[in-house]
Amino acid sequence: MMKSISLSLTLLLTVSTAFADIPRTPNGKPNLQGTWANNAATPLERPEQLADRSELTAEEVARFKEKHDQIFDGEGEAAFGDSVFQSVLANDQEHESYDPETGNYNHFWVVEREFENRTSLITDPPTGRLPTLVPAAVKALEERIAYAEAHPADSYTDRINSDRCITFGVPFIGAGYNGYFEITQSNSHVAIMQEMSHETRVIPVDNRPHIPGNIDQWIGDAKGRWEGDAFVVETKNFAPGSSFMQHPSENLHLIERYELIDADTLAWVLTVQDETIWSSPWTLQINLKRSAEPIFEYACHEGNLSMEGILAGHRAKEAEAAALQGSGGQE
Repeated sequence: MMKSISLSLTLLLTVSTAFADIPRTPNGKPNLQGTWANNAATPLERPEQLADRSELTAEEVARFKEKHDQIFDGEGEAAFGDSVFQSVLANDQEHESYDPETGNYNHFWVVEREFENRTSLITDPPTGRLPTLVPAAVKALEERIAYAEAHPADSYTDRINSDRCITFGVPFIGAGYNGYFEITQSNSHVAIMQEMSHETRVIPVDNRPHIPGNIDQWIGDAKGRWEGDAFVVETKNFAPGSSFMQHPSENLHLIERYELIDADTLAWVLTVQDETIWSSPWTLQINLKRSAEPIFEYACHEGNLSMEGILAGHRAKEAEAAALQGSGGQE
């Protein structure tokens, strides 16, 4: 993976139509093929410290880069997702892993992140923040968290889909950790393979209807169409048990737009609609960067050795707790 941090100071919040030299396939459609990387450090939600700022200045971006290089010099614990931007913003010189119990490998092994001038991926609402959850979704989330704390691994079924190597879900918007996508096109289909869990969405573009509503799939039923030079994908019919951002996604209606900003930047605009979870639809934009590096297999399969270790570890903890209780609390 590439190890250089780039400063993207002029990326647009909306897709520009000024890119005239769009590469095209033989049938005249924009050629989106290739490998695309999501390594931006831009957080999903705008931090409260930047509540009234949709953009950073060039000087601020340069300063953020300098802080990043100081905090994440390769020797400290690895940082993932939004924690990179948050640590830089807070000048957290002693970043701690999200898993302090076991720790993580050091940051040397994590792809370097790219800084742009945006302060959030979310473009709508204009606040750059997620809309509120509906009351039923809040209650359901609290119940899931309480159950997980009380029953972290009674069985493999207590673990999330990604732990079980079933699916990491669609859309996969995590940056900086296996956030690569390979796009392949034909006249009738567009295939999007994501590095995380090597899942491939094969999307027809021949105007066929969605499958019946009583047929569900882990990554939903995706149908594509071209709107000018934008490739639009509409996905629904997610299976019960599927999830997105810690919430069930069986009622998720996802609309994605893929459009080239320039030869090396593919704007990926996602509109998320699910009235059983959020009080209103919301939109985010990820600027994928072209990569010359290949995608390697993410070797994860259901029933793998990691699951054995998770279950065995919890059985060991239970045995220790039982022994301690039996001894009257004496070590």
